[in-house]
Amino acid sequence: MNREELLKPEERLDDLQRNGYKIIQHPSKFCFGMDAVLLSGFANVKPGESVLDLGTGTGIIPILLEAKTKGKKYVGLEIQEESADMATRSVQYNNLEEKVQIVHGDIKEASALFGKASFDVVTTNPPYMNDQHGIKNPNLPKAIARHEILCSLEDVIREASFVLRENGRFYMVHRPFRLVEIITWMTKYHLEPKRMQFVAPYVNKEPNMVLIEGLKGGRSRIKVEPILIVHKEPNVYTDEIYKIYGY
Repeated sequence: MNREELLKPEERLDDLQRNGYKIIQHPSKFCFGMDAVLLSGFANVKPGESVLDLGTGTGIIPILLEAKTKGKKYVGLEIQEESADMATRSVQYNNLEEKVQIVHGDIKEASALFGKASFDVVTTNPPYMNDQHGIKNPNLPKAIARHEILCSLEDVIREASFVLRENGRFYMVHRPFRLVEIITWMTKYHLEPKRMQFVAPYVNKEPNMVLIEGLKGGRSRIKVEPILIVHKEPNVYTDEIYKIYGY
């Protein structure tokens, strides 16, 4: 099949600024945001390691990690069939079938699908809101991506712990207002928080994202990195953000 034939009506190709890779997205569906890109820059994947991305959406994180790191295998798990299909076609478009696999399935069943202790690294950019947070988007794909409709924060962290090998690493991007919950669930499921970085839109604004790393079976000690500032002025990224994006 010609690469252009992988694109369906109303879909578009976005340039990822890495290795010439592009990703297929549908403008009226949920498209990836900066949080996914920041997570791909925060996660550490060592040569030969296997990675599982929980709730991969259109496959942005596995594809970016394949471009940025030297892991052996990258798997994205996605419950929404349409998103999983777009992710699969993006993998095909970039000729990454030997390194990246997209699986259509439920986060809550990740350890049953892949087996326990089967990955070295787990990444996730999960829904940020639970039933008490905000108004649900009437567009169901967007609502599922943003609200805990099909899985909870505990589901994500539990399954991440189950599929990780001992001393495996967990990487998540989330909202600071849920940090207490995040750390509570991580410690319950033996993912000891080891590294954390807050992200703020401007130097004088409070953080609106948090990146966190956990170590399966690790001891209690955490490093808090300097706050990552996104903009130095309106519509102008800081040098750190340009570096993460690959410019």
